[in-house]
Amino acid sequence: MKKIESSSTLGPGGLDISRAFFKPILNSAPPSPTKRHTKISVIGAGNVGMAIAQTILTQDLVDELALVDAKPEKLRGEMLDLQHAAAFLPRTKIHASVDYSITAGSDLCIVTAGARQIPGESRLNLIQRNLALFKLIIPPLARYSPDCILLIVSNPVDVLTYVAWKLSGFPPNRVIGSGTNLDSSRFRFLLADHLDVNAQDVQASLAYMVGEHGDSSVALWSSISVGGVPVLSFLERQKIAYEKETLENIRKEVVESAYEVINLKGYTSWAIGYSAANLARSLLRDQRKIHPVSVLATGLYGIDGGDVFLSLPAQLGRSGVMGVANVELTDWEAQQLRNAAATILEVQSQLEIEDH
Repeated sequence: MKKIESSSTLGPGGLDISRAFFKPILNSAPPSPTKRHTKISVIGAGNVGMAIAQTILTQDLVDELALVDAKPEKLRGEMLDLQHAAAFLPRTKIHASVDYSITAGSDLCIVTAGARQIPGESRLNLIQRNLALFKLIIPPLARYSPDCILLIVSNPVDVLTYVAWKLSGFPPNRVIGSGTNLDSSRFRFLLADHLDVNAQDVQASLAYMVGEHGDSSVALWSSISVGGVPVLSFLERQKIAYEKETLENIRKEVVESAYEVINLKGYTSWAIGYSAANLARSLLRDQRKIHPVSVLATGLYGIDGGDVFLSLPAQLGRSGVMGVANVELTDWEAQQLRNAAATILEVQSQLEIEDH
């Protein structure tokens, strides 16, 4: 598909209408070469990819947006649909192509493309199919944007973030998985609902889901506070009885909430769109905020045995992962993390990945 983008030329002669409409002022200097031009590429124009693209545009996070997908007709339709909304959006150049050269010079590449699980298909077989897909996606992204940050959204996100790291040859701080950033938002929403408070009062810096994104994610109950008050220690001091089963049921609600959305509408899109845009803002605007995202976790909390990506509270900035927050975990929480790492390492041992 031919690359199509927003243009200021019209007519067969390619009249530059910007020059026709605007006259330069006397003795003006050329544009400053230090002006920051931010570019994001989104790989995969499905429901998730387009929700991310739309959210990024409405939040004015980017000067240039590139969309890549294997289906040229759908891709062109999505691009035109967004371009036609130009009057309602911040000024952004939008292009789309099946050719990865369109992503050249990206600051951030967000990968949402991935194979869907076939009924009855094993998790390992699904990962093998996604590995084959990533071998077509990651190397050209790394080639055209060697200084970019890779943000992996495709599932299973922890294993595929590891795959992207290996295929790209990038340093680990520039390869990040969306991980449990969205799970943690769902967690705060459900906690706020149970406690009848605003979700923003459930401290975002403390209420985390960590570990493997999915059914085995770990809720860090030991560090959760509401309005500055640690929840579990408060209950114990006040001699308020609570059952561990109750806490586990809330954690399960978080995990199952995604399945509920999928059962009702067929897929999830808007929440992950806002989650990815939230990460993009922290990364590209160097906000140094802490997010629970999938990072190289080897050597942390006793995790060993090989390189593995898991979600941990990480500080994000312009260079990617600035560091992992030294959150104090209970012995049980740390063991759950190590168990998740062992499970992922077992899966990874069955994959054939050639390092970049």
